[in-house]
Amino acid sequence: MNRFIRLAIFITFFSISLGAESNISIETNSSALKADKIKKQLEEQMKKEQKIAKEQRFYQGDEYDLSTYEVDLSTLDSIPLIEPDYDFNMDDVYD
Repeated sequence: MNRFIRLAIFITFFSISLGAESNISIETNSSALKADKIKKQLEEQMKKEQKIAKEQRFYQGDEYDLSTYEVDLSTLDSIPLIEPDYDFNMDDVYD
């Protein structure tokens, strides 16, 4: 009977220790998954930051010479002025 109790206690402690090891491995795996997820999010954020920096360089226009596309104001006098048609009536549409 004494051997049976010792065996039961041994089996209980052994199963508890295996359960503790599996919990530790689960925690290790979850922390590894969290670290991978954080790393992935950081990489995505860095890509977004690079894209924004590239767009900002474009919008600031420091690297572009647009002087060849400037409009000469003296040529605007030759363009005729188009008067708007204020006689617009939409009553016929609803009939």
